[in-house]
Amino acid sequence: MTNDRNISIKNIYYMLSYAYQNLQQKNYEKMLTESFENVHDLFAAILANGITTQLKRGLSREYIEKQENLSVVRGKINLIESIHLKLRNNRKIACCFDELSENHYMNQILKTTALCLIKENSVKRANKDALKNASRFFSEIEELAPLEINWKKLHYHRNNSSYRMLMNICYLVLHELLLTTEEGKQKLAAFFDEQQMSRLYEKFILEYYKKHFPQFRPSSRIIKWNASGTIDFLPEMKTDIMLIDDKNKKKLIIDAKYWSSILQNQYNSETIRSNHLYQIFSYVKNEDKDNTGLVDGMLLYAKTDNYRIQNINCDLNGNRISVKTLDLSNDFSLIENQLNSLINDWAGS
Repeated sequence: MTNDRNISIKNIYYMLSYAYQNLQQKNYEKMLTESFENVHDLFAAILANGITTQLKRGLSREYIEKQENLSVVRGKINLIESIHLKLRNNRKIACCFDELSENHYMNQILKTTALCLIKENSVKRANKDALKNASRFFSEIEELAPLEINWKKLHYHRNNSSYRMLMNICYLVLHELLLTTEEGKQKLAAFFDEQQMSRLYEKFILEYYKKHFPQFRPSSRIIKWNASGTIDFLPEMKTDIMLIDDKNKKKLIIDAKYWSSILQNQYNSETIRSNHLYQIFSYVKNEDKDNTGLVDGMLLYAKTDNYRIQNINCDLNGNRISVKTLDLSNDFSLIENQLNSLINDWAGS
């Protein structure tokens, strides 16, 4: 399995699996044995599998408002249009009514995404064929303009909860879609800009610790400012990951950082990025308002090619602050070992 931006494609799948728990179900297990040359191909396989699974459950149906000219009244009468029909000697009545249909927004997004991936040259023939076979059941569903999709329109409930992961995958696929190329064709841009990868990296680490270290209640928490006076305009301090050791009454705040360069050049020397260090220090000191020294902070960077630092541990004003790196190009078992060691070392210290 090849690498994409120095991250194993298989590791991207593992990260997605933690971020979106549906991918850990049995029907996705065979994907772990497949080889993917790029993320386009990976997403095509995930989506083909997901759509096929959804078809077995049955496509979601929702009430769609329709307007038709009918011989008998159905739903509400469109009075103005009915008058126009009468003036044209048309004896039908313009009616507005709700009809249960598969042609709703989420299914339209699924079809649109599948068709985009089918057109993508880097997707293998087998995965294109799987998407084409699944798309045959979408003949009555409309296609959308990818860049005009309003993702805020999506609302989930018990009957369509299985669509949540599929919609997230579709968002990742379509978010970087370019409307046209010089040849006038639609084309997918590179997946995962730094901002998207950063969000996935944060969510992966949080969900990993939720699954494997639930005793520490991992969560993303908001820290209140230890301040008085006019504080309404102070920015919100929302942590990426916070773990709480109730037995030893201590906490660990992890700030997950996915940056192309870990170090900064300052006065002709390389240092940890000052804004990152100030941020984690601020989180720790405001959480440890009683100065107990029981709140620790960690900057956890995704390792990059220009990595030139060893892991750093230091005491800053009574609190332990560390800087660690996670090599996403390694076999995933090594990534698991490092993530486990980080917490075991902290809990045992």
